[in-house]
Amino acid sequence: MGTPLFAVPPLQVLHNSTHHVIGVVTQPDRPVGRGQKVSPSPVKLAALEYYIPILQPEKLRNNLEFLQDLRELAPDIIVVAAYGKILPPAILELPRFGCLNIHASLLPRHRGAAPITAALLQGDTETGVTIMVMDAGMDTGPMLAKRALAIGAATTSDELSQRLAQLGGPLLLECLIPWANRAMTAEPQDHTRATYAPLVKKSDGLIRWQLSPEELARSWRAYYPWPGLYTYHHDRLLKVQQLAVGEPSTKGAPGEVLAVTHAGLVVQCGQGTAVLQQVQPAGGRIMSGDDYARGAHLEPGQILAPPPAMTGVAG
Repeated sequence: MGTPLFAVPPLQVLHNSTHHVIGVVTQPDRPVGRGQKVSPSPVKLAALEYYIPILQPEKLRNNLEFLQDLRELAPDIIVVAAYGKILPPAILELPRFGCLNIHASLLPRHRGAAPITAALLQGDTETGVTIMVMDAGMDTGPMLAKRALAIGAATTSDELSQRLAQLGGPLLLECLIPWANRAMTAEPQDHTRATYAPLVKKSDGLIRWQLSPEELARSWRAYYPWPGLYTYHHDRLLKVQQLAVGEPSTKGAPGEVLAVTHAGLVVQCGQGTAVLQQVQPAGGRIMSGDDYARGAHLEPGQILAPPPAMTGVAG
């Protein structure tokens, strides 16, 4: 059970192993991209390539038809990797050896929907994957194995997701036979050490200039490529495609452009400045900060901020 690119490498590993993948459950085809073309999930595309039966229920809870389909498949184990919905008890209890989740953090840190984003926002220097026996809670089940990974200083969410995806499949394979043979003991999580990673929203990408330069740099990495970091200039959305930590400063108001340089737009934020090296106006191309300033008549003293009606949208 999985949906995004993160879940494809584990499916590939399972397919190429001695285990028999009898079915794939993934989210229904959805509109994606600027053109909103209805497209299959990455996991569905992989399953089609491998000729694996595919199920795409709109909902899991109280879906008797889907539950019957699962019962007919009679899985020994259900593997879950970023499926995108909470599994009800009827599904958790169906396979002989339970449901195993490939979670993209070192549990109990960063339980929830967006552990990769949370690790980058918090400035973690290490993360990893955990193989967990699922229970009715949100990533609260006992753990079978962990594998750690260092986070580079410039690593983005997209890059980290790809690296973690490559860890999950091999680690899962190490667990399957021992777990089925009752030769592996699941370790309970220390719930007192749990942190949570809520679902990322589009509005999370709106820059809050009160943050420190270091926090803004972490936000840019965490929200790349989606939802992306963005602000507004003259009520027009301006995406930030590259950002660097600038020099200490308390000269201006939060969001005030202090200078336009070859390095980019120098903007006042909390306890310092951020340099917007590359930006992209709505509907336009990616360009350097100084190129944008020349074309959009952006000068020092102007404020980058959302229209008054949008103030507070990022929470």
